[in-house]
Amino acid sequence: MRIRTSMIASGLALLALAGCSTTSETKVATNAPATVETSEIFTDSYNSVTDNGYTLPAIPISRLDKKFHRQIVSFDTAERPGTIIVNTRERFLYYILPRGKAVRYGIGVGKQGFAWAGEAYVAWKQEWPTWHPPKEMAVRKPDIAKYVESGMGPGLNNPLGARAMYLFNEKGQDTLFRLHGTPEWASIGTAASSGCIRMINQDVIDLYRRVLPGRQTKVVVIQ
Repeated sequence: MRIRTSMIASGLALLALAGCSTTSETKVATNAPATVETSEIFTDSYNSVTDNGYTLPAIPISRLDKKFHRQIVSFDTAERPGTIIVNTRERFLYYILPRGKAVRYGIGVGKQGFAWAGEAYVAWKQEWPTWHPPKEMAVRKPDIAKYVESGMGPGLNNPLGARAMYLFNEKGQDTLFRLHGTPEWASIGTAASSGCIRMINQDVIDLYRRVLPGRQTKVVVIQ
């Protein structure tokens, strides 16, 4: 698979107020990805995990299409290893490895009106993050207004899940978009979020271990 990034328009600023949240309204992905060679699949990596005092439940992974299970695939790109490429149409996130390989994860993406595309970088990352919804989101959803200032503390029901990686633009400004976990594993493969990229908690823990924050960790988002 060959990904061209030079023609991607930077759309981060247009949707910077979208933030991240969960919703029960999901749109199932209908676009099948191109056929790629899979060299390893990690279907057995979704058992219950105890992490920093929290016990993540096992994921009934057999109920999720196998293409969304974490796996190592062939991937042809000019981007250097360590780059993250998000294909929102296919509902995949690729972490680029050396020698034409990538770790591919299934993801949930922004619903209509909140999708975005462009380039950013992982400025910092956090285990079991506190969630602060933006004020604009609280206007749309008054029931979360209490979390704008004080935040929702870490926990199994936190919309950011077990890990979050914070995306900044080339000017060093927070885009308010995140790569993060989710307690709603069934939303993987759908358009359900307010713009952020959500992952199964077991997967976001795996990605978190690989990512080194800084401008060298480029994130390319393709619609």
